[in-house]
Amino acid sequence: MKKYDRRDFLKLAGLGGVVFASGLTRMAGAADRVAGQGGSYDDFYFVQLSDTHWGFEGPPNPDAKVTLKKAVAAVNGLAEQPDFVVFTGDLTHTTDDPKERRKRMAEFRDIVADLKVKNVHFMPGEHDASLDKGEAYQEFFGKTHYTFDHKGVHFIVLDNVSDPAANIGEAQLQWLAADLAQLPADANIVVFTHRPLFDLYPQWDWATRDGAKAIELLMPYPNVTVFYGHIHQEHHHMTRHIPHHAAKSLIFPLPAPGSQPKRAPLPWDAAHPYKGLGFRSVEAEVKKDEYVITELPVQKG
Repeated sequence: MKKYDRRDFLKLAGLGGVVFASGLTRMAGAADRVAGQGGSYDDFYFVQLSDTHWGFEGPPNPDAKVTLKKAVAAVNGLAEQPDFVVFTGDLTHTTDDPKERRKRMAEFRDIVADLKVKNVHFMPGEHDASLDKGEAYQEFFGKTHYTFDHKGVHFIVLDNVSDPAANIGEAQLQWLAADLAQLPADANIVVFTHRPLFDLYPQWDWATRDGAKAIELLMPYPNVTVFYGHIHQEHHHMTRHIPHHAAKSLIFPLPAPGSQPKRAPLPWDAAHPYKGLGFRSVEAEVKKDEYVITELPVQKG
């Protein structure tokens, strides 16, 4: 297994691109506060994986039974392990059979247990949660929405999939408002969600019906970045000062929004296996006061 140093990510950028997300204008201040409390502060980075669809079988990915395992091996092969790993939904592929749904979740859980990094965060996608409002998901992975803090950054996990109508819902929006109200005006905030919060392409279910309400709650905070999945491709969008970044899938890529009549997986390219698939490294750098986002390929080995 090839070892990748964190700085080597930039050398891989040609395979996926590097962009700079919203500035962490108060990151250095947060570092000073942590250090002043007797702790130490350093840059950190995390890895985002999305849309693994464990249980999928079909021509769009004839290697589906091992793709997730290869992704786990690729993350384990990083020379410097991330602070944490986050899976932004669609852990498993949808099924009408509740027993099969739980079987797939158990298999997914057991596969990702091989990650060297044990600080792993999960959230559901509609394939995991919309048919039973997240009941099976919660049995295996806990709450569908929650928060956590890491080195001066407040992370918020939103659930816009357990409601089959693609709503966040008033109860969760009130929870979000209460959480934000406890933060300072200059807080560094990262939001993880599965569907895009903005109307990317509602005709393909690439939207959240009440996502605009969540964005308005976040808008007063100048240092917010949103990472999501669902659309199976890298995509970048701004809602005023808030950037939104979609991650690639680990099962099959989907076409650009509205680029063809129907939303359907792009065909598998036998000459270039795993083309369009990958995972993301996000690095928060104190010195630059910004995020560096790098898309990494799944290893073929």
